[in-house]
Amino acid sequence: MEFFPDRIHVRLRSRVTGAYLHADEDGVRVSLRWRRASLNTAWAVHRTVRDGITYVLLHGAAYGRYLALSPVPAPHGLFAVQRDYSELELNAVMWLGVMAAGEVGNYVVVRHISNRVLRANGRFRRWDTAVTVDYFDWSNMMHWRVEAIPPRPEPPLLPVPGPTQNLRGRFALFLQRADPVVERARLIRCFGADNLGNFELLGTFQFYGRSVFNLRSEVAFRVNQVIFSGITVCVRAGFYGRPTPLVIDLPRNEETMDIVVLTTGSPAAAELRYPDV
Repeated sequence: MEFFPDRIHVRLRSRVTGAYLHADEDGVRVSLRWRRASLNTAWAVHRTVRDGITYVLLHGAAYGRYLALSPVPAPHGLFAVQRDYSELELNAVMWLGVMAAGEVGNYVVVRHISNRVLRANGRFRRWDTAVTVDYFDWSNMMHWRVEAIPPRPEPPLLPVPGPTQNLRGRFALFLQRADPVVERARLIRCFGADNLGNFELLGTFQFYGRSVFNLRSEVAFRVNQVIFSGITVCVRAGFYGRPTPLVIDLPRNEETMDIVVLTTGSPAAAELRYPDV
């Protein structure tokens, strides 16, 4: 478990394919990708103790959702997915990291509480980028190299909406609007948080599109925050999920999202970590 200190960011790289564990943009699937410098290949470590055993939970630095075992059958076991951490003792998100047999600190096996093991695919079929969870079979497809990611000294700049996205909210007045496009809506539940980890529902609203820039503008307007940079917007994936700074555009779905608003510079905001990808 020394490979996974609490609250750091890591990449998991397949020993065989060399590709990285990737949180896909649909907010659900998990796959293998060869692009290393991506927030979607960064995972934050969330350690928790249950019945005297310390488990490793991994939530994506992109969308905050947790690496989980799904009930969906795959060619090798069951598919790995992203999901919310909505129950305290949710077996689906509980993992253990152990050194691969015969290795000296290089590779680990990521074992699920069900005794299944996280598995890469694509040894002979490079197009097969699925990540599955199967019973241990001594295959080195189940070996992963853990790469620690150092933190950035300060948060990254948010991506500005592209030509196919409308600019919304207070700061749309200062930027050129793109031509109108049809954007799908999702429900946003907006929470405030104090420095003790207590959350208060501030309200709900419909949000159109995927732009994180527009979302922060909309949230700032709704919480009466005149200074755009005065708030830090996080996503919380489930009641027991840890807040994850939201710095890339939203996933490609219409699912409800829980957004946590922190005051920039507050102790709670200062505890956030941004991986230097």
